[in-house]
Amino acid sequence: MSKGQQRTAVGGPWFEDLAVGQVFDDAPALTITDGHAAVHQALVGDRLRLALDAHLCREVTGAQTALAHPSLVCDVAIGQSTGPSRRVRGNLFYRGLVLQRQVFIGDTLRTRTEIVGLKQNRPRGDGAPLTGLVAMRIRTENQHGEHVLDFWRCPMIPLREGAQPTAHADPFDAIPQTLDPAAVAAAAPAGWDLGRYREAVPGGHAAALRPGEVFAVEGRETVTGETELARLTLNVAYTHTDAGSSAHGRRLAYGGHTIAIAAAHTTRALPELVTIVAWHGCDHTGPVFAGDILSTEITVGDVRPLEGGGALADLEAIVHADRGEGGPSARVLDWRFIGLLA
Repeated sequence: MSKGQQRTAVGGPWFEDLAVGQVFDDAPALTITDGHAAVHQALVGDRLRLALDAHLCREVTGAQTALAHPSLVCDVAIGQSTGPSRRVRGNLFYRGLVLQRQVFIGDTLRTRTEIVGLKQNRPRGDGAPLTGLVAMRIRTENQHGEHVLDFWRCPMIPLREGAQPTAHADPFDAIPQTLDPAAVAAAAPAGWDLGRYREAVPGGHAAALRPGEVFAVEGRETVTGETELARLTLNVAYTHTDAGSSAHGRRLAYGGHTIAIAAAHTTRALPELVTIVAWHGCDHTGPVFAGDILSTEITVGDVRPLEGGGALADLEAIVHADRGEGGPSARVLDWRFIGLLA
């Protein structure tokens, strides 16, 4: 660098740089294309029929293009929210996610992220960097300004080396622990021909589901292309592309990758699943790395019939990772969500 030239570091904020009320809305908008859908499907193996079969999707929804898989939509929204959390050490949870409007190929997503709470973690006492929890409210709209997603997430972000602990101690009480039933009911797609779906897709559909049923999916999935999925969805968290930025000394797989594989496993257990409309919550109970072999067990909870036919089903997916190291598999995900069945 020549004498007199200014050197500007390009990076994200540290925990002590954040303040409640800050808004980040500068992530690029992204138009969902067939290319995004194809790469996403190749990386996670999703088998949701309306995202794969444009003809069936047109007959059921009236849309001229295929459904954008809800996992892809959520992965993009999360990725667009990572500007202020690019130094993240891990994402602890998601809460209250509602797909207020289904997304189709060709739609464009824009995301606004607001800091709604900050909580300093206790120092560990072993020389590890100081960290804090950041509560974020994330809202995503389409190209028409229509609401698509609304949810909270909580990344853990470090302080600068040598920084003093902050006084942040927000209780996070504003983050809901349960979904608003009215918001979920409103999110159930109106005008879809679920009768046509039942005709076209074999299986027992909503009528065959029984609360308490457990499905143990035998076919496991190896995590590959974890860095590519982060890039595809505009996720700029360093830990997904740079092992040196990870708290584990290895690149951490994007949390949305694990969730999307759990969604793909759900369509093996419930191949009649029409779509996903909401998440009660999702806890990352352990890290996931490239090469981990994921297994999923799905439990059926409450099944609520809809007036126009079909039902909303509470589902829980528990995911374990086998690292081939001779030890027991590690529990890495607890995802509680709501599926639409015909």
